[in-house]
Amino acid sequence: MHKNQGPVYYNDYLMLDQFLDCQKPLSKKYADSENPEAHDETLFIIVHQAYELWFKQMLHDLNSVLAIFSKNKVEDSDVGTVVQRLERIRKIQNLISGQLEVLETMTPMDFLEFRSLLIPASGFQSMQFREIEIKLGLGTHNRQNVDREFFSGRLSQKDRDKLTALEGSSNLFQYLQEWLERTPFTISKEFNFWNEYQAAVKLILNEDEQTVLSNIANLSEQQKQMQIENLKVTKDTFDSLFSDEAHQKVVDAGGRKLSRKATLNALFIMLYRDEPMLTLPFQMMTLMMDIDENFTTWRYRHALMAQRMLGTKIGTGGSSGHAYLKKAADNNRVFLDLFNLSTYLIPRSRLPKIPDAIKKQLNFNYV
Repeated sequence: MHKNQGPVYYNDYLMLDQFLDCQKPLSKKYADSENPEAHDETLFIIVHQAYELWFKQMLHDLNSVLAIFSKNKVEDSDVGTVVQRLERIRKIQNLISGQLEVLETMTPMDFLEFRSLLIPASGFQSMQFREIEIKLGLGTHNRQNVDREFFSGRLSQKDRDKLTALEGSSNLFQYLQEWLERTPFTISKEFNFWNEYQAAVKLILNEDEQTVLSNIANLSEQQKQMQIENLKVTKDTFDSLFSDEAHQKVVDAGGRKLSRKATLNALFIMLYRDEPMLTLPFQMMTLMMDIDENFTTWRYRHALMAQRMLGTKIGTGGSSGHAYLKKAADNNRVFLDLFNLSTYLIPRSRLPKIPDAIKKQLNFNYV
């Protein structure tokens, strides 16, 4: 704990004289009798500066999470810290999403009063947001429907070099995969969870097949074929969990990014989330999905706002405006593998029973 080093004045501590002098509307700078200052440009600047302040805090928390995961061993107590800081990032996302409502009080015609002054500046050039995306695991090479040269061409050479260096560093997705691969409990001398789980899945799928076959006489030929095909697809989907070769085919097709071992262990955590030792890891994975979902929602709301403001006009940075932002919202996800784990969930009543010796390790025991 730090001790007081002398009196501190609020205005000086927050550097408010400098901070509140950082809003410099270009329409005011170039104002004349025919083109007065655009009133809403100040709002536009303040909202985007507020974004950048919150991005700074997100990066501050995200960097601390990455530092924890970079260790050879992640202590159990550190997982609680990770959960706390990811939760803060999630709450900040809720705040910045709400700021769009404030920005939308500016009408399209109000925006047109100063829009041409901004060219070619663009949200593309937010280095902090790019840094957040890369550190989460969304590098330029991971983005769909993006021309890399166009994407990086909006940046200065200095910023381009910085992002290139960042993309060569480890990110949260990679650290998550390595951490999941080290998960204990699933295989031991007494217990092989995946053999037990595979047997439970096989039994459930056989029951589903019998249900379909017993009712198939009441279906049309097209419906019969559809039901049979659905059964086959479901079996093939589960089979991809139990075969390295099948898993690799899914990865090669772009349907999965996590390693098979990490995928299986993440599924184990999700299936047994109520066990005390797995509660925090489950919360951590849930927060990663929340953060991914919130950025997707924010991008989508941003796309709708761009359409509302610009219609089909080209964006100030030279992109296709709303169309580009909509594609970015639809396609650029980091933790999609975690979302897709729901595909492999089975009823609690059908879960393999964990042996007492392992269950004891998963609980808090004081004797």
